[in-house]
Amino acid sequence: MQHAAPNTGYWTYLIPLVVFAIVILRNSRARRLRVETLWITPVMILVLVGLSLSQAGMPTPGMMAIDLLALGFGAALGWWRARFTTIAVDPATHQLTSQASPIGMIVVLGIFAIRYGLRMYALQNADTLHMPVNAVADASLVLAVGLVCAQRLEIALRASRLLGEARAAKAGS
Repeated sequence: MQHAAPNTGYWTYLIPLVVFAIVILRNSRARRLRVETLWITPVMILVLVGLSLSQAGMPTPGMMAIDLLALGFGAALGWWRARFTTIAVDPATHQLTSQASPIGMIVVLGIFAIRYGLRMYALQNADTLHMPVNAVADASLVLAVGLVCAQRLEIALRASRLLGEARAAKAGS
């Protein structure tokens, strides 16, 4: 049975919580939304996760199934989280702003908590799970890909629709 190294303290769990607190503070304000740049983060994440997964070698069919389930679950969470994001269009300038909701931020905190819980469980029960620990880590990476890509896609679709409606209303008046 594997355990964490004896010199690791609770501060290792404090760092992600501090980062999460900074993200909450940053997302609690309305920020300018540029639809034309929403694709950048998903592409970067896809490349990085693709590189990470390519280093692990070919997954077994069971692990592929788990990764596909994680991708679908992440996409559903990303879509759901994006639905709670408030998007506004300035009628005069057509500038878009977005503001994350507290529910969306709680979803991310829940995902972090689940990921850490699964990681600890996998470390302690690697023999009974009959799968390598990094397979659980790979599934959490794939879940993040689904979440970010679906969230950005949903926000881009909604923002484009709202911007089109604002432009049509201005042209009609």
